[in-house]
Amino acid sequence: MRQEPIHILLVEDNPDHAEMLQRLFRSYLVKNILCHVEDGEQALAYLNREGKYADEQRYPYPDLILLDLRLPKVDGFQVLEQIKSSSKHRHLVVVILTSSQEECDIQRAYQNYANSYLVKPLNPQELMDALRYLGFYWLRWNVYAKAID
Repeated sequence: MRQEPIHILLVEDNPDHAEMLQRLFRSYLVKNILCHVEDGEQALAYLNREGKYADEQRYPYPDLILLDLRLPKVDGFQVLEQIKSSSKHRHLVVVILTSSQEECDIQRAYQNYANSYLVKPLNPQELMDALRYLGFYWLRWNVYAKAID
């Protein structure tokens, strides 16, 4: 079981969902480091160390990305496609966290190598429960690959 901190990048434009996720991850015993960005453009800048995200101490490279699909500026599919087509980023674990249950969205996410697809339940308690189970696997048991330079 993993004991060291896990760096998580949350890409979520809904402030209520972002706050709920931040509270949930703070409750885990392992000290996770969660950084939040609000759109796909910021997510790509974060991963590519552009602009304010150039500071690696303040914005650590993530082990896990929680990615919404319906984002302003650059949508989640474009972010996923850029991550998985990049030799620098393709090793990253990307979990889609969205309200879309559309089969075409699910298929497209997996065709672009998403590691998991989670539909956000409408009930806040169900969302917390789903994320608790998801988090337990990804944050406690999964072994992450290191970036290949």
